[in-house]
Amino acid sequence: MTSPGRTERLVLPGVLTAEQAARTVAGIAALQRPDGAIPWFRGHHLDPWDHVEAAMALDAAGEHERAEAAYRWLAEHQNPDGSWYAAYADGDAERPTDLGKESNFCAYVAVGVWHHYLATGDDTFVERMWPVVFAAMEFVLGLQQPGGQIGWKREADGTPVTDALLTGCSSIHQALRCALALAEHREEPQPDWELALGLLGHAVRRHPERFLDKSRYSMDWYYPVLGGAVTGPEAKERIEEGWDRFVVPGLGVRCVLPNPWVTGGESAELALALWVMGESDRALEILRWMQHLRAGNGMYWTGYVFEDDAIWPEELTSWTAGSLLLAVAALGGDEATVAVFGGQELPVGLEPDCC
Repeated sequence: MTSPGRTERLVLPGVLTAEQAARTVAGIAALQRPDGAIPWFRGHHLDPWDHVEAAMALDAAGEHERAEAAYRWLAEHQNPDGSWYAAYADGDAERPTDLGKESNFCAYVAVGVWHHYLATGDDTFVERMWPVVFAAMEFVLGLQQPGGQIGWKREADGTPVTDALLTGCSSIHQALRCALALAEHREEPQPDWELALGLLGHAVRRHPERFLDKSRYSMDWYYPVLGGAVTGPEAKERIEEGWDRFVVPGLGVRCVLPNPWVTGGESAELALALWVMGESDRALEILRWMQHLRAGNGMYWTGYVFEDDAIWPEELTSWTAGSLLLAVAALGGDEATVAVFGGQELPVGLEPDCC
């Protein structure tokens, strides 16, 4: 089991003690396959985005070898076009269960790789992973539309789906910034990526009509802030506007309206978005609320149906635990996590002159 001494950076009063954090990290580690893959839970599928989220949590806990193994899995199983499939049975690369290729799933590797570099200072790792990140971003930007938004996937037969998702594009916004940071670190400027980032950020901030209407989902509410596209007073206004609709005091954050269902992942991500805005007190409150989802083994239930007083679904997911650990790491001042989510030193892209 992970030593509490390695998780002291994850101590947060009312949320985690060092021993509790160690148990959570050990729970994620126990789900990781020998080849580095991290499925949602053993017997369920792996998707590339949540795989990276769990790997980042391992890095935040000092489990750098495990995190590197997770990125090695991505490098070894990247498709020739720079993508990954949307789902793999129990993380088995030979058994993809969804042959679609989702743009935000593929982009998130850049966030993880930059986070791992900042956590370890390992330039050899960057050298090995740069071609992976480059190919992934080229695949993703191949789906960018003239308005800046990015189509959400390619079908199994390669057909592009041009409809765009606000949450996915907000996540890609963060990923593009991290990819550009990697490029700057390597002194390999990518001006096309800078233009793409500017167009994407502008679309997220100014053109909601360019995205499918998923406003019932809390992620569409807070992800433009979490992904760094909406900042300052606009971020504050956005979060206040949706607060009473999505936040259930004492329990956490609804996943989708009007369902009486709060979820751990959305709660932890909202806490991280609040921290990004400089509202650490409210972030801490949300994280304390979600402790009713903590299981005895240190993992977290996906969600809770409060009208029925029922845990649902009955699953303990690596990504729910991972999102909690990353939020705690940010509030605790972990430098790598602060850098990739705080974004103060990440490239901002080139704002378009029109549109």
